[in-house]
Parts: sequence; structure tokens; C-alpha cells
Amino acid sequence: MEAAAGVTVGVAALPSFSAVGAPQGQGSVRVGVIGVGNRGRGLLEILLRIGGVDVPAVCDINLAAAEKARRMVTDSGQTEPEAYTKDETIYQSLLERDDLDAVLIATPWDWHARMAVCAMQNGKYVGVEVPAAITLAECRQLVDTHEATGVPCMMLENWSFRRDNLAVLNMVRKGLFGEIVHCHCAHSHDCVDHWFFDEAGNIRWGGEFLVKYNRDQYPTHSQGPVLSWLDINCGDAYATITSTATISRGINDHFIRKFGPEHPNAKREYKQGDIVTSVVRTHKGRSIVINYDMQLPRPYDNRWMLQGTGGIYNEQRNALYLVGRSPEYHEWESFDPYQVEFDHPWWRDLTPAERKLGHGGTDLLEIKMFLKAVREGTQTPIDVYDSATMSSIVALSGDSIAQGSAPVECPDFTRGKWKTRKPSFAVT
Repeated sequence: MEAAAGVTVGVAALPSFSAVGAPQGQGSVRVGVIGVGNRGRGLLEILLRIGGVDVPAVCDINLAAAEKARRMVTDSGQTEPEAYTKDETIYQSLLERDDLDAVLIATPWDWHARMAVCAMQNGKYVGVEVPAAITLAECRQLVDTHEATGVPCMMLENWSFRRDNLAVLNMVRKGLFGEIVHCHCAHSHDCVDHWFFDEAGNIRWGGEFLVKYNRDQYPTHSQGPVLSWLDINCGDAYATITSTATISRGINDHFIRKFGPEHPNAKREYKQGDIVTSVVRTHKGRSIVINYDMQLPRPYDNRWMLQGTGGIYNEQRNALYLVGRSPEYHEWESFDPYQVEFDHPWWRDLTPAERKLGHGGTDLLEIKMFLKAVREGTQTPIDVYDSATMSSIVALSGDSIAQGSAPVECPDFTRGKWKTRKPSFAVT
């Protein structure tokens, strides 16, 4: 079945909004939140600041986190939500409620897919944090469940909603870069001392993945805008990937510097290489370089670069060059005036106050567009196919590394529909 009017495959089977909650286009959108640690409470704060949203339930097995979330809801003037805290499967009880239209999931990575599947099976729109899945089987299960239930599942890839990335997308669609042939992207963020380990040097849940696996652990922030720039899953698709990992030295060196050579984590063996470089070849012969870089000392950077027959954009330089438009031959010029000229309507509609909330307004825009889909009973801005594609790089990169950087075939989660599907993300 083909998509219609910008709504992707599967939405035609979606129950009416009234079947999963409030009357379509009316009343409050009722959202439950599963996982209310730091990230989950950040999403909850945004929900509570958006008009027309009720939060009847929250879930976390950390009692202190659940209590903080419950207080946030009551402090906002809403009725005290029910808190689900009993055990690791109690989220299922939350998802069985008949007074929820949607759920946001912000738990550790290995819980994302199973919770999202359960939510779809219970008729709840899903907004799940990144990555949406960490195995290929989980990616397929997300797609299969969406197609069986018709319920949308959106990975909350916020960098797809950044103001600069959406302006670049506008320029791509207007043809300013010509035919796009190559992109580079990265997630470069030293997370050793606050995400993978705490300040006291204790390993956190994210650090356990570095002990067990060697792969691109966190590939979606890098890919987010690239998928729409290249019309992936709606005009082109990933074909193969090759991935290479460096040796692992950064984590050990961090602990030696901070705690001394006898600290247990200074002597621990980590499977995860410090840098993973993946190269994706698409079916149309284009290439994407994806870098994982989260264990060495460095400032934050995404290193987006887009190159086509009509010019080049470089996020690091905040600059571009366009044939026939840039004033100096083969000289960079500032991207700033182009961001203003090609600002996406989504960003033009945000108030100055909204642009300050959640990664400079990016999280707020993402949640607003998710809730708009819930309220209207339509497909979410990022669909399950793009969510699975971005997430699949976790497992695919690990497979390639384990095979000596051999090419690995990328699954086609659209089952060939990418050849005829039309772009729908941020189409206005």
C-alpha cells in the first residue's frame, strides 16, 4: 500500500485518534513517560510547558526519579500522576491504560525496542529515545509491529530538527547544492566522565556496552539530518556498510590521569575502540562517512558536511560554497545569511522563549511535531523505517568490524518501497 499526501506506509491502518484517546483534534493529548532520569525529566519538562498536554502516568524503577517526575507534574498544576515503580516489567501496566494516547520512552538503550513494541501493541503512539533499537532483530520487530498495528513509532532524533539542519534541507530541496553525492557526519563528544562513568569513577549502564561490544554505539545524532538530505528510504536507500575501529586507549588513559594506574577501570579491558569510522554506500552510488568518537578528550562536534555538483556545506566552518552564487571563486562564505534566507517554517513559527527550551529549542520543536501527529492521527515526522535504518548502524558496524572491516549488506526495512515513497520529513 502506497503512502498518500505525505503520510508514510502503515498510517492508513492507524485507528482514529478517538480510538486511542481524546477526540481527534480536540482535548488534551495524554502522554505517559517511561524512564524519568535526567533525559526523561528533560522531555517531561517540555511536555508540561506545551499547552494541551496531560501526563497521567510516569514510570521508573528508581523511586527518587519517579518522585521527582511526579512532583514536576503536580507543580505544573496537573493532577498527580500514577507512578509505576514496582519492577522492570511494570511499564507494561502503564501501557495497558486506556487513558493514554502516546508514550515517551527514555530508558537505557537495551529497553527501547521492547518498550516501543509493547506500546504499539497497546495502541499508543511511540516517541522513543535514541537509538530505537540495538540489534537487527529489534529493528525488524519495530517495523513489523508498526505494519501489523498501524501505530506510528518515532525515534526522538532531535538533531534532525536543528535550525541549521532544516535550513540546509530547504536548500537541498531547492537544488542549490545540485545533485548530492556525499555526506560526512559524526557524533564527537567526550562522554567518559559523565555518561559512561560517573564523577567518582563508577561504571554506569552506558559504560557496560563499552566493555562488551566494539561498534558505533551511538550513530543516530550523526545520521539524523543526513537521511533527509539524501532522501534515504524515499528515493535512495543504504546498500552496504564497512566499519573500522581503532585501538581502545582513551578510557584507560582517562582513569590513569584522574585516579591513578591502580584504579580498577584503569586496568579494565574495553572492547570498544576509541574511533569507529563507517562508510555507507547507497543504492544510487552515493557515500556517507559516519564517525563514532566518544572516548577521547575533545570539544563537542558533529562535523556535518554535504557535497554535491553545485557546491558544499560544512557545519564545522559554518560555511558553504555554491557555484554561481558564492561571491569569490572557490572561497568559503558564511552560512549565517543562508540560514536566515532559507529558515524552515517550523523554526519561523517558534517564539523566542521556545527557542531557549531543550537544546536551543530543538527538543521542543521535536516534541511539538510529535504531539501534532498524535493529535491529528497522522504519521510522525520521523517514521519507523527511518528509525530502524539509523539504529541499524549499531549492529551493522559491529558485524563489519568483527569481519575485519568487510562490507556488510544493509537491510531494506521498507521492503523495496524506497523506490517509490516520496519525502515526507519536514515537507510543508
